[in-house]
Amino acid sequence: MKPILPFVIACFFATGSTAQTVIVPGPETLFVEMDDVDLNQFKWKKRPVVVFSDSENNNAFIEQMELLAARPGELIERDVVVIIDTNPEARSELRRKLRPREFMLVIMGKDGGVKLRKPFPWDVREISRSIDKMPVRQREIRQEKERAAEQQ
Repeated sequence: MKPILPFVIACFFATGSTAQTVIVPGPETLFVEMDDVDLNQFKWKKRPVVVFSDSENNNAFIEQMELLAARPGELIERDVVVIIDTNPEARSELRRKLRPREFMLVIMGKDGGVKLRKPFPWDVREISRSIDKMPVRQREIRQEKERAAEQQ
């Protein structure tokens, strides 16, 4: 797990989005490791996107992390936190509940429910579109438009 995190951080520095490059869970966190996570801390605050892999050397995992690191701003705008679990031996609670095989991407809502599962890497644009269709996100978009209209 540890070798991929410096790579992810390096990708953020390369994109100029250094303010959101944090590994410790907090309000501006984008990537966290499964060891550090209690999903209840994100309920109604963040949208967990869980990336499961049987190994940090899995090609699908590497591709997914590169895709996520390429466009962090879109994820941060949608209150996404990416949870990484590459240790099947640890048998985390979430791994037991979702039962991934080798690689799996799971998009969860702010309500804590599973919204989408994919057995292959997905681009941030596809993830963003999926999130933007969720009712809670639709409400957030409306509220943002109303606030913008009030400020004009």
